[in-house]
Amino acid sequence: MDSRGFGVSSALVAAALLTLSACAGAPSRTIPTTRTPAVPSSPPAPRRADDDAVPGMTVARLAMEMVGVPYRYGGADPRGGFDCSGLVYYTYTAVGHAVPRTSQAQFNAARKIPLGRASKGDLVFFQDQEKLSHVGIYLGGGLFVHAPSSGSTVSVASLDTPYYQRHLIAVGRLLPN
Repeated sequence: MDSRGFGVSSALVAAALLTLSACAGAPSRTIPTTRTPAVPSSPPAPRRADDDAVPGMTVARLAMEMVGVPYRYGGADPRGGFDCSGLVYYTYTAVGHAVPRTSQAQFNAARKIPLGRASKGDLVFFQDQEKLSHVGIYLGGGLFVHAPSSGSTVSVASLDTPYYQRHLIAVGRLLPN
């Protein structure tokens, strides 16, 4: 035991609880897809010339390629898994856009826009109680892709789900107009 009376097992339990609470509150209920888990064995495909015209489409396309990758707290790559902000970080940086790593920093960096103006690749932010709790990548049509919680995989969900309707606090754009 250490000087505060906590043993190694207490530290392990605390770490496990922290891991399980990441992206907390985001329900694991998602829209079923017919895609099989995607765990690319190589880096993402290079950007196409037409992708530069609409960079949000490229971000959304790459995020969809990650559907099925396991959730992992602190994860930011398809081989090790993703947490919610790690999925955003990976997809944006893979297509050449520098973004912050954490959901709070992504929220702070994003230009807030009305949901009605959201485009593919924009970010949707959710809050539980009093803190930012989750981020996803907007796909259009009220759908978004996200890494919801421990024990689940990257998946597609609907903003029409009552949980997400109640907890959506902002839509943000990190990409140039």
